Amino acid sequence: MLALGEREIRGSFVNCSKGEASRIKMPPGLSDGSIPWDDLDFLGWTDPGAPLRALLVAPGENGPTGLVLRRPEPRRVGGAVRSSMCRVCLTDHAASGVALFVAPLAGAAGRNGNSVGEYLCADLACSLYLRGKRQPKMRLVRREETLTLTERIDRAMRNLSAFTTRVAAG
Repeated sequence: MLALGEREIRGSFVNCSKGEASRIKMPPGLSDGSIPWDDLDFLGWTDPGAPLRALLVAPGENGPTGLVLRRPEPRRVGGAVRSSMCRVCLTDHAASGVALFVAPLAGAAGRNGNSVGEYLCADLACSLYLRGKRQPKMRLVRREETLTLTERIDRAMRNLSAFTTRVAAG
């Protein structure tokens, strides 16, 4: 992903007002240049001032598309070990490693309360999981894939693009 500045990030959000976008806390590392842009296919972070709000900025044909997402309340998972799969990068996690993120639709539909959701890596680090730079917390049986890294990244970006397009279309 190409490096983005604060102005580009704030201007990319399609499902919130300009006022809301101006109040979003920027991702850690943006000001000091420590975001690993070369390892990212999209930028995702949790607002440190509002832990139930997550933000995602993905590249697109017409520039970056930013989404404001609501993450679920933390819950305890008891009993048997369960696994879940991120619908973007297809990484298997223990159940707590995947969360249903909900995005208000853009425009009038979103103002009327309509939203869509997607199951994503809870830490929004799909790019790092794809590249093997981060591992799921619980070792699960990993499926072997015959796709190359480039093909897996392309698939993840198609999956993410489908989600961002649904949100942006309202």
